[in-house]
This record gives sequence, C-alpha cells and structure tokens, in this order.
Amino acid sequence: MSEEIAYSDFERVDIRVGTVVEAAPFPEARKPAIRLLIDFGPEIGVKKSSAQITVHYTPEELVGRQVMAVVNFPPRQIGPMRSEVLTLGFEDEAGAIVLAALERRVPNGRKLM
Repeated sequence: MSEEIAYSDFERVDIRVGTVVEAAPFPEARKPAIRLLIDFGPEIGVKKSSAQITVHYTPEELVGRQVMAVVNFPPRQIGPMRSEVLTLGFEDEAGAIVLAALERRVPNGRKLM
C-alpha cells in the first residue's frame, strides 16, 4: 500500500469516463500498445491515449467501450504521439493490464466521485 494521503489529494486527480471512438495498433511505442481516441463529452472533447493493453484487447473490440482515464496529467510524448490522458487499468496475475470497468454506462465526461 502507498503512503496515506489526504482526501484533498484525491480530489486533485481528475478521473473521467469516456467512450473509445477509435483504436489502432501503435507499433511506434516502445512496449506493445494501442492508440486510443476517447470522447470525454463536450467539456473535455476527444483526447488521445497510448495504452499497453494488447494482451487482453484488440483495437476492434475497444471501439464503443467506456473507459476511465486521468484527464489532468500533462501530456506525455510516446513515440510520435502525445498521449493526453492516462487510461486506467489493473495488472492481472501475469502483469498484463486489464482496463478498469464500469458496471453501467454513464454520460461521457462524468467525474469519478
């Protein structure tokens, strides 16, 4: 477990839900990845993300899926692309990433409370 933080620290991390509108292999990344375009609704818009999720997912099955992402980190250069959000997931027993999932659909752009 990480060190204890204050609730105000958690409030500073802006985690939103968005729908994957485009997904494609991203061979230019150092580790196997998929390039995602995620629609976070009218307030935030469509953002790019590089996600190392190739073990459990194909680009085709990701389109239309809702994902969670941190939207207020600074962009990060991943190969030729600037990843604008951090798509969230958990490591499985082998270390491959499983996307954090929602039980039901919610409007794009909703914040994790």
